[in-house]
Amino acid sequence: MQRQGSIGGSAAIRIQVTGGVLLVAHLGLVAWLMLRPLDVPWVMPANLHPLAGIRADLALGGPEAARRIGEGLALLAPLGVLLPMAHGRLAVSPLASLARTAATGALISLGIALLQTGVPGRVVDVDSLLLNTVGVALAHLAVVPAGRAWLRRRGEHGPRRAGQVTVQEDLPQGRTPTIPRVGIAP
Repeated sequence: MQRQGSIGGSAAIRIQVTGGVLLVAHLGLVAWLMLRPLDVPWVMPANLHPLAGIRADLALGGPEAARRIGEGLALLAPLGVLLPMAHGRLAVSPLASLARTAATGALISLGIALLQTGVPGRVVDVDSLLLNTVGVALAHLAVVPAGRAWLRRRGEHGPRRAGQVTVQEDLPQGRTPTIPRVGIAP
């Protein structure tokens, strides 16, 4: 049975499976990058003051600041597309989808930050959590609404060749029959 607002048939399954596989692969890559121990002679203290690290990056100058902030934005940005892709729904409120995706990205970023506390050479940085979440939201806004609109249009005006028969799933079949209650014997 198909969910309300989902893509029809095997296309939905292909998109969801592809999204799920890419999501797991991306999270594995992020875990490998962010949870490896670093061999450093000294470690900076944890940054628990919001925007202090971003201000310090901006003080370094244009190219270096752009690189550091861009790395923070890009680390989890693919989740902004992969999470809705793995979910596979088309008829979703854009605001609710954005909020759900950004919240999931924030929780994943928080989980990474908490796991980094036990890794030698890694420190917690609240600005990385902020940048990762903003990156997820920006990627979602840039790709997902247009992609869903394209898939909806494609579903309405799908490519049909001469002589091709289309099968409709979930045809209305009326009310589900019910069985009257039968008393239980003592």
